Amino acid sequence: MDSIKKYVAEAIGTFTLTLFGCGSAAIAGATLGTLGIAFAFGLSIVAMAFAIGNVSGCHINPAVTFGLYADKRISLKDLFGYWIGQFAGGIVAAFVLMLIINSCDALGGVTATGLGTNGFGEASTTGISMVGAFAVEVILTAVFVLTILGVTASEKASNFAGIVIGLTLTFVHIMGIPLTGTSVNPARSFGPALAMAVQGNTLALERAWVFIFAPLVGAGIAAAIFALFKGYYSTQE
Repeated sequence: MDSIKKYVAEAIGTFTLTLFGCGSAAIAGATLGTLGIAFAFGLSIVAMAFAIGNVSGCHINPAVTFGLYADKRISLKDLFGYWIGQFAGGIVAAFVLMLIINSCDALGGVTATGLGTNGFGEASTTGISMVGAFAVEVILTAVFVLTILGVTASEKASNFAGIVIGLTLTFVHIMGIPLTGTSVNPARSFGPALAMAVQGNTLALERAWVFIFAPLVGAGIAAAIFALFKGYYSTQE
C-alpha cells in the first residue's frame, strides 16, 4: 500500500508540473516570456516538494528517478512504479490542458497555442538541429539531476532542498526554452506530444524519443559524476 501511495503521489506531482508548466507556456507564453515560463516550472517543483516530498520524495520526472536508481537510492520495482505514475500524470495533465485550451474561444484551440511540446528544427525558435537538441537536453538534465543528488545527500540541506531544486529547474529552463522548449523530463514531454497527436499534429510525438532518451542519458551522466563526489557528503541513512 505504501508503494502505491508513492506512485500515486508521483502521478499527482507530474500532473501538476505538466499542467502548470506547459499550461503557462501554451496559454500565456507570449505574456510571460521565457523567464515567466521558467518560473512556472520551477515553482511547480517547489510546491510539490512540500506537498508530496514526504510521500515519494517528489521526483516527478523519470530522469530524476533514473538518476536516484543509478545511485542505488531506490529499488528496481520503485523505478518502474515511479515511471508508470509519472507518465500517467503527464498524459492526464496534457489532455486536461487540451480540454481547457479548446474550451477557450479566444485562444483558438491547441492548433493555435500548442501544448508546450518540445522540438527542434522548425519546431524550435532558434532552429536547433536534432543533434544539438539531444546534446542540450543531456547537459541540462545532467546539471539538474546532479544538483538533486547533491542537495538530497546532505541532511543539512534537506529542509530547503525543494527550493534549490525548483530554482535549478528554473535556470535550466531559462537557457533551454529558446532551444528545445526544455524537456529534462520524459513524462512532461511525452504527455503533450501524445495529446497533440490526437489533435492530428504528430510531429512532436515522432520526435519525442529525443526528449525521452536524452534526459535519461543526462541523468546517467549525473549519477556517474556524483559517484566521484560521494565521499564529501554525509548521506542520509
